Amino acid sequence: MPDQHRNFFALLRAVFVSLPDEDGWPVASILTGAPGFVSSPDSGTLHIAATMAEPDPAAASLRAGRNVGVLGLDFATRRRNRANGVIAHADAASFTVAVAESFGNCAKYIQTRQVGTVVTEPGPFEELTEFDADAVSLIRSSDTFFVASGTGNSGAGGMDISHRGGRPGFVQILGNELIIPDFQGNRYFNTFGNFLIEPRAGLLFIDFDTGDVLRLKGRVSIDWNPPGTSPAGTERVWRFDVRLIFRQRSALPLRWDFAEFSPASLATGVW
Repeated sequence: MPDQHRNFFALLRAVFVSLPDEDGWPVASILTGAPGFVSSPDSGTLHIAATMAEPDPAAASLRAGRNVGVLGLDFATRRRNRANGVIAHADAASFTVAVAESFGNCAKYIQTRQVGTVVTEPGPFEELTEFDADAVSLIRSSDTFFVASGTGNSGAGGMDISHRGGRPGFVQILGNELIIPDFQGNRYFNTFGNFLIEPRAGLLFIDFDTGDVLRLKGRVSIDWNPPGTSPAGTERVWRFDVRLIFRQRSALPLRWDFAEFSPASLATGVW
């Protein structure tokens, strides 16, 4: 990792991670701490002083030898960097990532927000069999979510986690399926390349006002020729068939105050 990436991670109060569950299904998670809880002792290592505990669906996978994707995102500056690799060491309080890939992403579709800390009492994990009214409201009002993907048991690659943004309403719900437009991005196709190898994926939605977290596990199919009714700016559409829904209310000790939309987000449409 270049020094600017290493220094950037050390400034963050939260990082997003992608881990496989015990069945190899990608799970998207968020870890939080005071600035400095993520550090880089050398150019090939990230140390994260935070962990997950049961019944978090990714907790059992937080151990040495597991692939992991890490995304650092500063909503205030729209800056984001990714670091993918393998967990070299894990204990009850922290884990260390041996970084295999480190790269920056453009600032498209990132809405600016100012982050602050609160004292909160996390609620229990809830497993839902279908979307309830609160889950539907969160998804339909979201301008941001995160997607965890991977290469499954292919023997190549690993885990990845990526940001997705747009105007509220850009994610459509039809029954237990999400329909998501894919706007012009950085042309890396990290996520879509993984989808073609391994259609299982995980999504993470955050209520920035309450700290509630909604995580979904599902299977992806891609429509490379999106219908004419798709939102403006859509280049392709992906469908997320939801298999499991997890929610934790007041899960995060952070709150984000909305500042402004990304100009790229304002140039896109909704369903």
